[in-house]
Amino acid sequence: MVQPLIQLQDVYKAFGDNVVLNGVSLSIFKGEITSIIGKSGEGKSVLLKHIIGLIEQDRGTILYEGKSISRMKKGERNALKKKFSYMFQATALFDSMTVFENIALPLKEKTRMPKKEIRERVRNKMHQLDLDDIDRDYPSQLSGGMKKRVALARALVTEPEIILFDEPTTGLDPIRKNAVHSMISDYQHRFGFTGVIVSHEIPDIFYISQRIAMLDEGRIIFEGSLEEMQSSDNPLIQQFIQGQESRRDGLTGLTPQPQGERRYQEEMARMRNDNTTFTIVILTIDNLDMVKKMGGYEARQTAFKQFASRVQQSLRITDICSRLGMNKILLILPRTRKDEAEELCRRMAEKFRSEGHMEIQAYPGFCFSVSAGMAEAEMDKPIAKLIAVAESAKNIFYEFKVC
Repeated sequence: MVQPLIQLQDVYKAFGDNVVLNGVSLSIFKGEITSIIGKSGEGKSVLLKHIIGLIEQDRGTILYEGKSISRMKKGERNALKKKFSYMFQATALFDSMTVFENIALPLKEKTRMPKKEIRERVRNKMHQLDLDDIDRDYPSQLSGGMKKRVALARALVTEPEIILFDEPTTGLDPIRKNAVHSMISDYQHRFGFTGVIVSHEIPDIFYISQRIAMLDEGRIIFEGSLEEMQSSDNPLIQQFIQGQESRRDGLTGLTPQPQGERRYQEEMARMRNDNTTFTIVILTIDNLDMVKKMGGYEARQTAFKQFASRVQQSLRITDICSRLGMNKILLILPRTRKDEAEELCRRMAEKFRSEGHMEIQAYPGFCFSVSAGMAEAEMDKPIAKLIAVAESAKNIFYEFKVC
């Protein structure tokens, strides 16, 4: 069994008569993004501050690699703190400092690194996050999304092992919000840090999370994968999931992944009872990262949003369309055989080609490739396995360009 990188065991915290954490137990694993969700005022940010050591627990134990942090010697605790970084809710950039100075600040405060080395480290991090030309700008000159990127650069500049994100998309519109999520996911894959995110952005946050922890009345009532969450028999979890049924994905307006999977189960029940059939189709924008490279994270999200809108407009009223991931859309086509799904994809490709350009801000003539994989349902086959079949069945015949 894999040992958690960080583990909270029966942690309590009260402020006067207000009990905020009431026996929290939580495991955070190395190299994963764990998202902590829950209603406003449940203590999510307080929990985050316990992890980094900004707040001391009243009772309970917090372990790092199996060792109690409170029992560590002063030198060990100081060394541990250097492994952490924190991205604040409102970015906490200093308006009197330039972008370069803001990013360099943790190195100047926490290390004895020579000035030349600091300059090189900051320049390198700015280049990695596409911030090359704004080093002399001040935060007041930046957009909300750009401020978030600068804050992330500052969090990454010390090359931490763990980054804690406190509501990192607060105040952003859906495109910029998803751009920040995409940015966090991209850099987590690139640098391999362990991420812990406090968020109320549901279902958007699910697309970048390997694990989800739900805080309710001061306790963690669930921790695990999205799939495990959906199959939980905890009535509070089921109530939460059912509460998401009316929600739409903030970026695309599609039904979110959990609802799409619920509709899959409904179609499977219909197949079992009425001897009907249905087919799933996975539409993947294969070179969406190229849009990001040419136009940035917001351009990538805009492209995906507009593509999703056009897919919806091309479907029948009975078809089910939901977001599957950062660049994928799941179609569930009731009473449809695979050959009929193939014909639908052909018609969709022709329709997109005949309609011409799909505008992407700053790069209106850019083309990106969409591939379709499909699989006809088999009795009682889990959705994950059918999706895998559809993904493996991608055929160049069904690839088409959207410009």
